Amino acid sequence: MSDLNRTPLFDLHVELGAKMVPFAGYEMPVQYPLGVMKEHQHTRDAAGLFDVSHMGQVILSGQSWEAVATAFETLVPMDVLGLGDGRQRYGLFTNDAGGIEDDLMFARRGDDLFVVVNAACKTADIARMKTALEPEITVTALTDRALIAVQGPGAEAAVSAMDAAAADMTFMDVRDLTLDGIAVWASRSGYTGEDGYEISVPDAQAEALTRKLLAQDGVEAIGLGARDSLRLEAGLCLYGHDIDATTNPVEGALNWAVQKVRRRDGDRAGGFPGAEAVMAAFENGAARKRVGLLPEGRAPMREGVAIFDADAGGTQVGTVTSGGFGPTFGGPVAMGYVATEHSKTGTPLWGEVRGKRLPLTIAKLPFVAANFKR
Repeated sequence: MSDLNRTPLFDLHVELGAKMVPFAGYEMPVQYPLGVMKEHQHTRDAAGLFDVSHMGQVILSGQSWEAVATAFETLVPMDVLGLGDGRQRYGLFTNDAGGIEDDLMFARRGDDLFVVVNAACKTADIARMKTALEPEITVTALTDRALIAVQGPGAEAAVSAMDAAAADMTFMDVRDLTLDGIAVWASRSGYTGEDGYEISVPDAQAEALTRKLLAQDGVEAIGLGARDSLRLEAGLCLYGHDIDATTNPVEGALNWAVQKVRRRDGDRAGGFPGAEAVMAAFENGAARKRVGLLPEGRAPMREGVAIFDADAGGTQVGTVTSGGFGPTFGGPVAMGYVATEHSKTGTPLWGEVRGKRLPLTIAKLPFVAANFKR
């Protein structure tokens, strides 16, 4: 793994006994001695700390908030201009066919826009923003900041013990906090379906802050394995698996992410890559849809399993894109795409695992309800 990047917390992961694996060009902890199942449940019951420093952090700045927001709206089908100061929103970079090039978070910090993109896409995303927005908008990749997530019902107590202002934040709020003397940017958000925070901190102070957070009651280090099972139970997409450059947002069941102001007849309709394809999917529907899938029995159905409309013969009507065992749910769970006519909750279908057709049912997402602080 010598050619892989390392986050500022690499040495701490090793000290804590993490099993390190390649992920998105980085050496990342997949699990700690606690193990994936216990790490998953600990996050649901108390608080888990995740190193997400491999993600890309970018600041967009210009002459005014209006200039920055209007420019960014040429790349995403979201309402950026209407975002309040100190608030964050989920977004998508689309391509000319209406496919999703990446999903991201963007937050307003005064007149600047703070954007967090996926690790595997960050080089392309930064190039995309620079090509489309500069020189009117300055695109600055923040290569000297780490990103730490604290997730779970105990997250507020852990973080607010270091800065009481953290407790006043609600879901998707963004604030400057001082955690035990360390100045950070924090959002009340995360990728687990649990309440929590994502904390951007200068590299030089990342390890000190992480040690202080881990010293709080109920906080444990959590790896990528539990992060994946947590987000799957929460019905959250993993880029490159559940959504990709061929996925229209409507197919991906991400209609909610495209605000009315950017849709047909909205005040700032269209104007982003693939706008016509996205509008057409809103108006005419999509041929396939991302759905929850509940396999019967105890055997998980994993990514790539073909889905059929009969237990023998029949027609392939879909594919599993993410699947595994849901520790909180107590059984196997999956997500995937099926032809829209088979997408109604409760519809029986069959997944083909090692040549054998096994029953599954279309299920409503999420499998485990979100616990965000609204």
